[in-house]
Amino acid sequence: MSERFAKKWETKRGEAPFTEKIKDVVNPPGPLKPRLDFAVRRIELQVQKLDQATDRFSQRDKAIFARIVDAYTKHDTARANVFANELAEVRKMEKLIINARLALEQIVLRLRTVSELGDVVSTLGPAVGVLRNVRTGLVSVFPEAETELGEIGNMLSGIMIEAGQGSGMTLNFDTVNEDASKILSEAATVAEQKVKDKFPDLPAGMPSAAAAQTEKTTESY
Repeated sequence: MSERFAKKWETKRGEAPFTEKIKDVVNPPGPLKPRLDFAVRRIELQVQKLDQATDRFSQRDKAIFARIVDAYTKHDTARANVFANELAEVRKMEKLIINARLALEQIVLRLRTVSELGDVVSTLGPAVGVLRNVRTGLVSVFPEAETELGEIGNMLSGIMIEAGQGSGMTLNFDTVNEDASKILSEAATVAEQKVKDKFPDLPAGMPSAAAAQTEKTTESY
C-alpha cells in the first residue's frame, strides 16, 4: 500500500496543519475506508428492504396461487388463466428482486474483503457496474431503491477514482465488464433456482398459463 494511499485509507492521526484544515473544510475528501464501510452499510440496508419486498410478494404469490387452484377445481378455466397470468407477473417481479438481492450480496462480500489499494480499484469497478445494472432492473419493480442505489454507485465511483489517482492505477474496462457480467450471471442462475424451489408449479392442464409464466419469468433486465 503506497504511503499516499495509506493516508487516505485510514483516518489521519494527530493534528493536521492549519492550511490543510481550511482545505478540508472547503473540499473535505474524507478517508477512503470509512466511506467504503458507509457505502457497504447502505447496500446492506437495501438488501434488507429487498428481503422485505420478497416477503410481500411471496404472500401475494400464495394468495393468487390459491385462487388458481380454487378456479381450476371448479373447472373455471377462463378465471384460472386470468389468475395464472397475474401470478406470472408476480413471479417475474419476485425473480428480479431475488436476482438483485443476490447480486448486491455478492458486492457486499467483495467490498468487505477490500484492504489494499489494488483491491479497491479492481473491486469497485465491477461493483459499480453491478449496481447500475441492478438499479435499472428494479426501476419498475422496486422504484424506491433506484435513487439510493444511484447515490451508492456515485459514492463508490468517487472512491474508485480517488484510489486510482492515489496509486496511478487505471481500470481495465474489459476485465471490469467481464467481472460484473459474471456476478450478474451467477445471481440470475441462483435466482432462477430459488424461484423454482420456493414456489409450486401451476396445476397441470393449463398450457397457456404455464407458457405465459415461462415467457415472463425468463426475461432478464
